[in-house]
Amino acid sequence: MILASSITNEVNAQRFVYIDTEYILSKLPEYKAAQKQLDVLAENWAKDLEKYQQEIDKMYRTLQAEVVLLTDEMKTQREKDIRLKEQELNDLRNKRFGYEGELFQKRKDLIKPIQDRIFDAVQKLAKEKSYDFIFDKGNELLMLYASSKYDKSEEILQTISTLNTTTDKKK
Repeated sequence: MILASSITNEVNAQRFVYIDTEYILSKLPEYKAAQKQLDVLAENWAKDLEKYQQEIDKMYRTLQAEVVLLTDEMKTQREKDIRLKEQELNDLRNKRFGYEGELFQKRKDLIKPIQDRIFDAVQKLAKEKSYDFIFDKGNELLMLYASSKYDKSEEILQTISTLNTTTDKKK
């Protein structure tokens, strides 16, 4: 009985709050600008890939139309050219959109500084308010229930603004 009471008192002494980084990010103009920049980049690269695919489709249609006129060697060479072009397309697709591709790297370059600012604000808030745990509701944390009175997302936004003001004054 004493052990159960001790554990209950320890749990009650801990201070838990949560934030929603998706909400915080949606309120930051620099995140919106970074996301827009990434969207434009991805759209342009997708258009380039589409043009490449159209070239491959044209090569294939031309081969189909001329197949009866081609020697076996010519047909084999054209098929080889098409496969080579398809491989180039796949390589370009992976280079741009693949795991750790150019889009991934650009996202990291643009978004990581914003995430670092949120992390700094969380650290500051946790120390100032003596929170034991701060959960992130926005990053796949399963929360079956969360009272809004524990949502500290607005305080993180205010802390980021305070940190921005402090940083601006130092410049």
